[in-house]
Parts: sequence; C-alpha cells; structure tokens
Amino acid sequence: MSSKKKVLQVIPKLGYGGAETGCFDLAHYLYENDYKSYIATSGGPLLKYLNKKKVKLFRLPVQSKNPILIIINSIILIFIIIIYNIDIVHARSRAPAWSCFIATKLTRRKFVTTFHGTYNFNSSIKKWYNSVMVRSDLLIAGTNFIFSHIQNNYSKYLNPKKRFLVIFRGINLDYFNPKRIKENDKQLLKKKWNIDENKKIILLPGRLTSWKGQEMFIEAISKLKNDTSDNHFVAVILGSDQGRKIYKKKLLRLVEQHRLSNDIIFVEHLDLMPIAYEISDIIVSASIEPEAFGRVSVEAQAMEKPIIASDIGGSNETIVSGKTGFLFEAGNSKHLSEKLNEVLNLSEVTRNGIGAEGRKNVIAKFNVEKMCNSTYSEYNKLIN
Repeated sequence: MSSKKKVLQVIPKLGYGGAETGCFDLAHYLYENDYKSYIATSGGPLLKYLNKKKVKLFRLPVQSKNPILIIINSIILIFIIIIYNIDIVHARSRAPAWSCFIATKLTRRKFVTTFHGTYNFNSSIKKWYNSVMVRSDLLIAGTNFIFSHIQNNYSKYLNPKKRFLVIFRGINLDYFNPKRIKENDKQLLKKKWNIDENKKIILLPGRLTSWKGQEMFIEAISKLKNDTSDNHFVAVILGSDQGRKIYKKKLLRLVEQHRLSNDIIFVEHLDLMPIAYEISDIIVSASIEPEAFGRVSVEAQAMEKPIIASDIGGSNETIVSGKTGFLFEAGNSKHLSEKLNEVLNLSEVTRNGIGAEGRKNVIAKFNVEKMCNSTYSEYNKLIN
C-alpha cells in the first residue's frame, strides 16, 4: 500500500475571502480523500473552524512582503517540506509564493499556484514580482477572465510545458442554502439592524475599499429614491473598513450629503452571511474594477436571490444575465439605479424563478465539491 500524498497550502491569512475559504475547504477535502493536509498561514478568523485533527497548521509570517522575511519563510518551509516529506506546495498569493518557489526549487518538490486576482502591475518591477505566480508546475486560474489576463500580461513567463488551466472557485452549497435558514434567525437580524418588517432590503456586501464601488452605490440609491419617490426600501452596506477610517468617513459624509441617513445603514461584520442574504430582496456587487471571480454574485445565486453586478471581470461568467441575475455598466450609478428599480418591481413569481435558476447555475458550475475534486485530480496527475 502506497503512503499518503502530502500537500502544504500556503496563504497569507485565513479570512472569509474566496481564496481563503477555497484553501480551507480543499484542506479538509484532501484529508477525506486519503491525502495528508497542511496549511501555513499567519492567522485569521477561519482558524477557529479548522479541524486540527485533519489539517496540520503552521503559523508563519507569510503575509509579509519584506524580502528578509520572505527568505526566512523559505528556510522554514524547506525544513517543513523535508521533515514532513511534503509532495506538493500550493501557494495562493504572491508574497508566500516567492518563499514557496525558493523552497520547492531547493527541495525539488512540486510547486502549484492559484492566480486569484489581476494584481496591480504599474511598473516592470511589480510585474516581475507578480510573475512568481506563473512560475509553477501547475498554474490554476480562478476564472476564464483570469486565464486571459495571465495570457495577455505574463506570456513571457509562461512555460508551455507546464499545465495551465481554469478551475472555478466553489462555494459550500450546504452552508449557502436558503432552506437551512430559520425564521427566528431572520427576525433577530432584522431587529438587530433595526429594519422595518415592511421594507425591502438592498444588500451591498464587501470590504470598504474604493474599487468595491460603495460611493457609486450610494449615488445610485440617491437616484433611486429621487426618481421613484419610493421609501419602501433600505440599503445595507455590509463590510469592514479594515483600517480605512478616512474612506469610511467619506462614505458617511456622502450619505449625509444625499440625505440618506434613514435609507442607508452600515454594518461592520457578520459571521453568518447566509442570514443576511436571506433577509435581503436584492444583492448588489458594485465593483468599479474587475472582480477576479465575484464571490458575492455566486453566493447570492446559491441563496436564490436576484443579483445585480457590474459587467466586468468574473461576474460576466458567473451570472447568466436576465436569467440568474442582472448586469449593469460598471461605474454607472444611473444604470444601477434603473436596474434596482426594475428588480424591485418584479413580481414575486418572476423573482422566485430567477432565484431558482441562480441556484441551479451554482450547483452546475460553482460548487465546492467540484472545485476540490478538480484540484485533487490535478494534484494526482502532477505526482503520479
């Protein structure tokens, strides 16, 4: 009987983002499928849910871009690879990827990367820094959009002999399941947020950062209110400022300027996102720069809710426009306002139909089992 294969995933932090939850889900899946599973990370809120009997954890400062720490991390990873006889090292971000690249070269182990975003490259040095993500034995793009981005911008670093493919991110359909939400939990959240039972809820999830489009969203809500004289809705901006206090103050001032203090509420954080989706009538993804994947769009569809998303990046792939959700011109607050008005006025039967089609779409393309199984299959090809 052959010994179990061993995979070490390396990620800066285990938070609630798409890359992090993907790493978390895959780590447990590998254990269930006769691999030994390891994660190296600096920390993060998902750690409290990590099953330490199934996944061995190493705490390292792999979030750092400091060249000295990158070298130190490389040395520590070399020891981990040798001591635990790791077969594959899978990096999920640039800073840890450099440490993994060095460690796998020196130990002659397989190096895998997942390209999760477009990554800023406003100089040749930055582009070279990013290029470590395409120097792997197996390169995974999270969407066709990212696949094309890599081909268009990093072709000179690509090795045609190495495997390069798309594996869509997947979400946990048991967790994002409207049938599992209790009525009492819905009522408690509405009460906590102080939302009137008769008001429709427009939800904008995502960390507070300018490219996520919160300013444009506020302008769209202002136009919606002025153009329709509709006071039967409330907008919820759900996300942490992650230390961007100046930006949050700017948003609060914008709300006051548009006299929307009674129409828009800010919520810092919520652990149980499915409940927030379930109490909402419309979900919005307002990014003014391309989302690599668009996790909110997929989660909303899984929860059978109408999603309105900007027409750039991964949302073009995850949403079937007019069938499972709606697209609007990125950065255009007037167009978003019109789409919001359109969806608010849909019949319940039509909204339910869009929701049902959305969940079918996610089950077919973006479920976590499919993502994990595809990655597992690629690992097997790499080392067998």
